[in-house]
Amino acid sequence: MSLPVTVLEAAKARGMMIATAESCTGGMVAAALTDIPGSSAVVDRGMVTYTNAAKIEMLGVAQSTLDAHGAVSEQIAAEMASGALKHSHAQLAVAITGIAGPGGSDHKPEGRVCFGVAGPDGVTTQTVEFGALGRANVRAAARDHALGLLLGALTGI
Repeated sequence: MSLPVTVLEAAKARGMMIATAESCTGGMVAAALTDIPGSSAVVDRGMVTYTNAAKIEMLGVAQSTLDAHGAVSEQIAAEMASGALKHSHAQLAVAITGIAGPGGSDHKPEGRVCFGVAGPDGVTTQTVEFGALGRANVRAAARDHALGLLLGALTGI
């Protein structure tokens, strides 16, 4: 069984709706979930917030947090995930913000992706350094990692 199918089945079993807030993945997590027939039973919405303005307007991310930490930070991932819950009918949300490449800097290198998961137990965040795998590979790895985070939140793993 594929990871997206497993996530959907776990959400359905728990009676939970999912929302996504994506930046560097551009909707790939929502697409992976909604590629599955019947996903509308558990996928409420996906928000692609590529620009800082979109993060502020659609998710309620604070300009002060962007100024203090930058868009690629666990603080922003947390605010994105919380905002996705607030602006949806979901009980579980995953957020992704990162540098898919090419490029980056010494401070925020290519392949750094920050994740946030918001649900009934609060918000958790993490940063994964995928490395300079190339844009498509970083985005695919981030998508798969986010799906794994959703599954973990749903199953308590």
